[in-house]
Amino acid sequence: MPRQEKNDIELLKTWPLAPAATLGSSVRAKGILLEMRARLPKSSRKSLVLEAGELVLAMPAAAKVEFHAAAGIVSAGMKDIESLPVIPREIQDILTIKPGERHRWLADGRLPSAGTRTVRLAGRARQITFHVFDPRVVEDLLDRGAVDEWREDDLVAAAENRRRAAYKAKLTRSLKKGADSASSRKAGFGEESTKLAGWEEFGRDGFLR
Repeated sequence: MPRQEKNDIELLKTWPLAPAATLGSSVRAKGILLEMRARLPKSSRKSLVLEAGELVLAMPAAAKVEFHAAAGIVSAGMKDIESLPVIPREIQDILTIKPGERHRWLADGRLPSAGTRTVRLAGRARQITFHVFDPRVVEDLLDRGAVDEWREDDLVAAAENRRRAAYKAKLTRSLKKGADSASSRKAGFGEESTKLAGWEEFGRDGFLR
């Protein structure tokens, strides 16, 4: 915040973000800030910032009414901040996972969804819907190292899938080779039969009648 702006500020209130709320994630902390800003009137949103692990509301003395109104909204929101659903970018940072892993584990049920949320993209008419997650479930997954186990399971499954694919490909080649060999033998027998010495004379003399 510029020095000149700081000199004009006389109203200040802070709310520390506990580890139980952020789950050790700076992305989660920024998400909490954005959530609190979204609850404020547009004129007050930029007055709330994130500094050193705290939400800070700062306004000049002339905005006393606006300040107290905003402070009341933030204080009310902070009461249940630890239960605020975890959104995709936050869970990826908390568990240190990639988007592909999140999609895969969500699809197979290992990563349980706590429901969906629909938001409108800033400055656009299009809406997007995404899954959100229970912060206590995410905390449990983090504490027991579930992600490491899931990755090991995925490696084993991938190796088994490669083995099966290789066996299937080998079997297919073997069957195709056998079919081609049989066709070649059949075709070769017919050609050789018609090329036997004296075959035409043998047939002409009537021995085949």
